[in-house]
Amino acid sequence: MTTPRTLSMLLTLMLIMATGACATGGPDDDTNPTGGGGQLVSDADRLSPAEDAPVEAAVAGLRSFTGDYTEALASRQDTEAQPNTVYSPISLGYAFAMLRAGATGDTAAQLDDVFGFPEGVHEAYNALSAEILNTGEPPPREQVGATRDPDEPPEDPIVSIANGLFVQQGFEVGEPFLRALAQHYGAGARAVDFPSGEAVDIINRWVSEHTEERIEQLFEELDPETVTVLANAIYLKADWQAPFEEHRTEHEPFQLPDGDTTEVPMMHREAAELGYATGDGWHAARLPYVGRELVMWVVVPTDRAVTAPPITGELLSELAEAGTTMVELAMPRWDFASDVEVLPLLAELGVTDLAGLDGIGEAVEVSDAIHRATITVDENGTEAAAVTGIAGAVSAPPPSEVSVRADRPFSFALTHEPTGAPLFVGSVTDPTEED
Repeated sequence: MTTPRTLSMLLTLMLIMATGACATGGPDDDTNPTGGGGQLVSDADRLSPAEDAPVEAAVAGLRSFTGDYTEALASRQDTEAQPNTVYSPISLGYAFAMLRAGATGDTAAQLDDVFGFPEGVHEAYNALSAEILNTGEPPPREQVGATRDPDEPPEDPIVSIANGLFVQQGFEVGEPFLRALAQHYGAGARAVDFPSGEAVDIINRWVSEHTEERIEQLFEELDPETVTVLANAIYLKADWQAPFEEHRTEHEPFQLPDGDTTEVPMMHREAAELGYATGDGWHAARLPYVGRELVMWVVVPTDRAVTAPPITGELLSELAEAGTTMVELAMPRWDFASDVEVLPLLAELGVTDLAGLDGIGEAVEVSDAIHRATITVDENGTEAAAVTGIAGAVSAPPPSEVSVRADRPFSFALTHEPTGAPLFVGSVTDPTEED
């Protein structure tokens, strides 16, 4: 009987925000056809996005997956501890869409069902990249997180997505699989030596580079039998369109899931016209980032519930159709990270067969899937240290029609407005808890 080869698949993501541009790419460009750390490159260039790509269907599938994944994640957590969570639906979508390029039979069918992949999924995700990403390059490393003078205007958001494929030297990878990753995901294949242990350092350096050092280590070690690692990293950095005024931030009580309270720095936004939605047991306010294509929805219970409202596919659809009203908003700063073993969650959702990967290579099966995310939110945006932004209104605003106070467990959804794609989703149960 053939012993299955191991495909270790890594899902990485990142969240920051407040100035810049974007980039997309695969493993680095040090090309060496056969040497360790070199690149096995398909001769296919990345295709221009197809105008008829089924982007709406792919986003609809991603929204549905977000709700299912959120529910599965909550069911596996300690009901008493109720930890903070953050994950990136779109990062998971990209990583498993790449895996889908090599999947056959039941494996392909299960991935399509759970992630809502439409026919033409690779064309859809290629086109989605073009819609979400900015143009240009990320700022120099030394500028990431740098402060700005109060009179400096905010810069455009950064959204960058990188896809990578790391392959054991001498292992034959299917050419159609390589071609699909090159044409639709901009991912080349780098040859590494897993048994020697060098691959861990190479992959961790790739992760650190493509998350601007927010995630510096993904693996401590890898099984020497590993022959392939798929990786996706998303980096986002943006300022609020209108920042919270720091002098209005005050320490106030935040209700914890166990009924106790803790003091948190609560940020305040006086009455302003914001997106607003309400549903059964929840209401939500929309905070736009610079350029208004990226927004964060803050979803708060309307009763004294001690659990954050779940971000479901239906809720995301309701948020996308929301109107505006005068909203007075209060919410805490937060800064935390989440690590998740993905395979048990996917098994609950219906992905139980990950051995049908003949398109990648002979007798390959998935052995592991890890997802790491981190998020920092403050008065200026998300991870925008000491940026002051716009300060001082010259006249009093109109009175608010509603007040949204995130002073108990709440959820958030960071979405791309034009497509409706969910980029980052999570819940805050204790804003004082750090990574």
